Amino acid sequence: MQNLHPFLIHSRYPQPNLMAHRGFSARHPENTMIAFEAAIEIGYEYIETDVHVTRDGHVVVFHDDTLERMTSSQGKIEDLTLSEVSQLRVSDKEPIPLLAELFESFPHIKVNIDPKTDQVVEPLRCLLETMNVWDRVCIGSFSQKRLNFLREEVGHRLCTSAGPSETARLWLRRFGLPLGKMGANCMQVPPRRYGLRVVDSNFVNAAHEQGLPVYVWTINSIAEIKTLLACGVDGIMSDEAQLIMHYFETHIWQADVNTL
Repeated sequence: MQNLHPFLIHSRYPQPNLMAHRGFSARHPENTMIAFEAAIEIGYEYIETDVHVTRDGHVVVFHDDTLERMTSSQGKIEDLTLSEVSQLRVSDKEPIPLLAELFESFPHIKVNIDPKTDQVVEPLRCLLETMNVWDRVCIGSFSQKRLNFLREEVGHRLCTSAGPSETARLWLRRFGLPLGKMGANCMQVPPRRYGLRVVDSNFVNAAHEQGLPVYVWTINSIAEIKTLLACGVDGIMSDEAQLIMHYFETHIWQADVNTL
């Protein structure tokens, strides 16, 4: 594939890539610095994470719209100041990080970011601009509106994955329907959605025809990885960072080296 955004070029390209979903979240509290560090220590170059904005405008790393599942508190991050958020602990253990802290602590790591609310989009754009980390970032979202806004504001500097409407159009391509304009740099999709198989050889081939690598989330079994790799996917997101890394090192990347 030609003219890939720098975010999509990894050390083993064009071999399939790996991305740690919310860090090494199968073993550590998700979206915390210890989870990110654990994934990086076993060889991950790419981290997936999520962001919200505090009441006073700071971009923090957290997945849920509310605090109940991951902390002993209640409510929303957007209703709290950074000082108040800093008192919370994920799984009663780890603080909620600032996104800037993630970039600064791991300067060679690339970060896939899901902005979880409309309110965080502009503070996120400002932070990425200030830190000048465009080559290290891809934005993925269930909100086509958020993706379109960032594309319009930032342009080609920013890597974005396809939004819901773009993914649906690509999937419907198999029935001969027109694709239309795709503003994405890659596809990031689940293997199934609403009971339908999303990722198969037809979908991957259609994406590749458009120059779009296909990443699939969230895959935690070797059996499913084998199925997806047979379809030609370009990347896997996983909670089971160590299990998946070991499989890739011993069956995917090493097998390729042995054929050179």
